[in-house]
Amino acid sequence: MILPDHKLYEFVRRGYLPGDIHIGPCSVDLRLGKQFRTLDVTKLQHFDWPCRTTLVESNQYRLPSGGFLLATTMESIKIPNGYAAHVHGRSSIGRMGLQIQNAGFIDAGFEGEITLELHNQSPNDIMLRAGWRVCQLSYHVLQEHTHHPYAGKYQKQVGATASRLREDSAVSEKQVSKPRFCPGFEINTRASGELCRWCGLDRKDH
Repeated sequence: MILPDHKLYEFVRRGYLPGDIHIGPCSVDLRLGKQFRTLDVTKLQHFDWPCRTTLVESNQYRLPSGGFLLATTMESIKIPNGYAAHVHGRSSIGRMGLQIQNAGFIDAGFEGEITLELHNQSPNDIMLRAGWRVCQLSYHVLQEHTHHPYAGKYQKQVGATASRLREDSAVSEKQVSKPRFCPGFEINTRASGELCRWCGLDRKDH
């Protein structure tokens, strides 16, 4: 279920949304902030490498045709437990060829500004200006409260925040769990060390 306007006004009163926010029938509009972060050009980017970027603080930024950058919202928001949220591009902005978000889902418990992934799909350069209402935020009701609200690496983020993918536990071999198809440890006689022939894990990690 998506929250209607009178519930969104209640979120303002409870401090989950700022008091000057623009509220529509079933969403709130968020404005473009003053930070823009571009990705440095490299020949290859691995998921577990640091993401090299350049930060620009300005009231406006010219995004070339086909260009991509990270931006941020002026507003800081909160998603209380029992709810999730989704960021959508505004129709008027999308019709100019500007895509607002690649990954717009926001977990219950998140607090902070929202980093936007802007992609200019237009044949023309687009002048971005701080203060624009560039996206919409809708709140969705969960069936019940989550036992583990969001407390991840982007919690309470401020500004256009670069990817922190390399901080994921999945990149650490110690966090790799045994695949479900593995019938049990059996040593791989063709490999050095004590590795399982089925899943490739070391005996101590099994």
